[in-house]
Amino acid sequence: MKLAMTAAALALAATTASAQTVAPAGADWRAPDPNNVIVVETNKGRIIAELYPQVAPNHVERVRGLVKSGFYDGLTFFRVISDFMAQTGDPQNTGIGGSDQPNLTAEFSFRRGADTPVAQSYKVGSNEQGWVAALPVTSQNSALAVMTADRKVATWGNFCPGVLGMARAGDPDSANSQFFFMRQANASLDKTYTAFGRVLQGVDVVRNIKTGEPVPDPQDKMISVKLLADLPADKRPTIQVMNTGSATFKALVAKRQGELGGSFTNCDVDVPVQVK
Repeated sequence: MKLAMTAAALALAATTASAQTVAPAGADWRAPDPNNVIVVETNKGRIIAELYPQVAPNHVERVRGLVKSGFYDGLTFFRVISDFMAQTGDPQNTGIGGSDQPNLTAEFSFRRGADTPVAQSYKVGSNEQGWVAALPVTSQNSALAVMTADRKVATWGNFCPGVLGMARAGDPDSANSQFFFMRQANASLDKTYTAFGRVLQGVDVVRNIKTGEPVPDPQDKMISVKLLADLPADKRPTIQVMNTGSATFKALVAKRQGELGGSFTNCDVDVPVQVK
């Protein structure tokens, strides 16, 4: 089960320095649901990622179930492309295996209403772009909701650095257990693969994994993958994620927009995270 090759990835402008120039207040932070956070211990370091059931409920349910069963423990990163992504989640470590669960129906986009706003939205043509929680997304114009039967509009995840996507074969409904971490942005995956999470800490770890297509003699692996909620209290990191609907994050976005001008996208902003 391979993720198809795509055009060259877009380069990401570093935003760490920009984030440090904004002094956030305590109310600007949120604690993610520990049942929607996975802690991935690799031989290269720790990756912490948040899952978004409001975006891809069936894929999140599948990944959470496999995590709780220990399915992902010990699996290698068998296909890693330097300016693209790092793929894992195959018990055969080859790209052709999966779990004993049925394949998943694609969740390339989702319907959202007024209860799921796009934070810090700005226009991109006739669409809006922004964030749902920490996930960068593009959406149909919210104003169109009054003209739809369900009062909702289509929204889809953007494959920015750190976004988690589900791997699949040629059939859109062939995703099973394999997934990938984005190393760089690649907009050609939008609406053709299911985005279901984003790395909160550890993009540098993802980018340090040995590359290859396939990786020759893959040694880099997920030693253990646990839900944050299942970790013992004394080993559970405390995580705070900046609220993308906050005034502080709005200022951060405005600063990046001013720096980059017309080339700006939501991939150019890292959502600040505190892990203790």
